[in-house]
Amino acid sequence: MAVSPPKESTEADIEALEALCERLAGFGADVSLEWVDGFMTALAASRRAIALDEAVPAMFGDAFERACADPEDTAQALATIERRYAVLRDQLDPEMLLDEPDTMRIAPMMIAYDEAARREVVEGGHMTAEEAEELLQTGALWAEGFRAATEAFAADWPEPDPDTEDGQWFDDCLMRVMALMLAPADLQAYAAEAYDDKVPEREELIDEACFGVQDLRVYWLEHGPKPETRRVEPVPGRNDPCPCGSGKKYKKCHGAG
Repeated sequence: MAVSPPKESTEADIEALEALCERLAGFGADVSLEWVDGFMTALAASRRAIALDEAVPAMFGDAFERACADPEDTAQALATIERRYAVLRDQLDPEMLLDEPDTMRIAPMMIAYDEAARREVVEGGHMTAEEAEELLQTGALWAEGFRAATEAFAADWPEPDPDTEDGQWFDDCLMRVMALMLAPADLQAYAAEAYDDKVPEREELIDEACFGVQDLRVYWLEHGPKPETRRVEPVPGRNDPCPCGSGKKYKKCHGAG
């Protein structure tokens, strides 16, 4: 069976979401397009489907209500968020991931920083060279958003026993995402254990993080919440005594309907 290609956000949808993030930042929400994309990626990879009415307050606090007070404006803003969320859910469709586990399906929104970009920030007096080297790493904000979602919905991201094989696998997948936030010295220490001392190129780290997210989505298939067992009481036969204790036959009592 051919695996359908994942959906992608249109340029118009990306621009609309970025404009909304900038607007919400003006109302006090400490967010950016990259951070929000990481947050929603974690929601899409979670052990259960998390609805937007739960997610929006966790992402934006009260800034969303203050920025979108008009009902029509609120509906448009929610639709903008939902369009990206729907794309992420499709990219993390577990059936597609199981059919082609070695295929990269997610396409995160990340700012591509290079030395020239960092130098520009430093020369503009916004950061020191050390701060730029540590903070301006491609994917760092995205990973911060991802982590913020796992903390906001901690009940949906229970950590398994690290001494078990499943627990070690979970920790490895999550760490591949968190590695994008590590400062150079910490990344070197992480690479010593995970990559035999050789620090991967940034693009490789990003790919590892994306596959880590996909693996986490598949992990929750086997470790997600179990549906509650519904107990169905046996129905008496029509000529049996009614269980209500009336002394009548069931068909003449509660089974009359």
